[in-house]
Amino acid sequence: MNEERIGILYGFSAYLLWGFLPLYWRLVESVPAWEVLAHRVIWSFVFMLCFILVIRRWQLFKEETKYVFAYWKRWLGILAASVLISLNWVTYIWAVNAGHVLDASLGYYINPLFNVVLGILFLQERFSPLQWIAVFSAFIGVSFMTFHFGSVPWVAIVLAMTFGLYGFLKKVADLNPIFALGIETMFITPIAFIYLSVIEWNGTGSFSFDLVGVFLFGTGAITAIPLLLFAQGAKRIPLSLIGFLQYIAPTIMLLIGVFLLDESFTYVHAVTFLFIWVGLILYTYERYSGKRQQKAVTT
Repeated sequence: MNEERIGILYGFSAYLLWGFLPLYWRLVESVPAWEVLAHRVIWSFVFMLCFILVIRRWQLFKEETKYVFAYWKRWLGILAASVLISLNWVTYIWAVNAGHVLDASLGYYINPLFNVVLGILFLQERFSPLQWIAVFSAFIGVSFMTFHFGSVPWVAIVLAMTFGLYGFLKKVADLNPIFALGIETMFITPIAFIYLSVIEWNGTGSFSFDLVGVFLFGTGAITAIPLLLFAQGAKRIPLSLIGFLQYIAPTIMLLIGVFLLDESFTYVHAVTFLFIWVGLILYTYERYSGKRQQKAVTT
C-alpha cells in the first residue's frame, strides 16, 4: 500500500469518527455542556501527555512548548486558538444535546467557504469569480433560513467561525500537529480544573464512578484520536484531496440528525443545504482544477 492510500485511510477514518461524534455526546446528555467541555479539555490534555510519553517525544514536546512561550505574540495566538476551539467544542456539545445536529452539520459545511473569506481578509489571497459565486451561494442559503425561521442560525455560524479562526491561528503558529493539542489544552486545563473542583465541592458536579463517568473520561480519547489520525493523513495526501474528505463528517451528522435523532428536515433546510452544497461543489471544483493546472505547469 503506497503512502497516498495510507493517507486516505487515515483521513477517512478521522472524518468518519468526527461524523459519528453526535452519538457519543448523547451518552452524556444529562451533563451540562460546560461541564462536558471541562472534562474534554482535561482528559484530552492527559491523553496527549501519555501519548507523547509512549512515543518518546517528551523532549521535543518541551522544546515546542518553550518555542511557544519564547515570544508573547506566539503564546497569545495559541491562547486565542485554545479559547476558540473551546467555544467550538461547547457549542457543538450543546447543539447535539439540544436537538440542533442539523445546525451543527450546516456549520461544518459552511466552514470551508468561511475559510475563503478569512484568506481574503487576512492573507490577501485572490479568488476567482467561481469562488466568489460559491461564497455568495452559501450566503443566500443562510439568509434564506434566517428569513423563514425569523432567527439567525447562530449555532452553524458560531461553529463555522470558531473553527475557521482556530484553523487560521494554527496555520500562522505552525506547530507540530502532534504537540499542538497538548499545548492548546494545557492553556485551558487550569481553568477547567478549577471549574470542576468548584462544582464538585458544591455538590452540583456530575462526575462519578459510573457509566457516565467513564464516558466523560473517554472524551479525551475521542477528541485526540481523530486529530492524530488526521495529522497522519494530512502528511501523506494533497490538500485538494483533504478538501473532498472534509465533507464526510457533516454528511454523517446530517444523516444522524434526520434518521437517528428524528430532527425535523423541512423544505427550508432543504433549500438552505442545496445552496450550501452548490457553493461547495463550485468551491471544490475550482480548487481541484486549480491544483491540476498548477501540477501540469510544474511538470
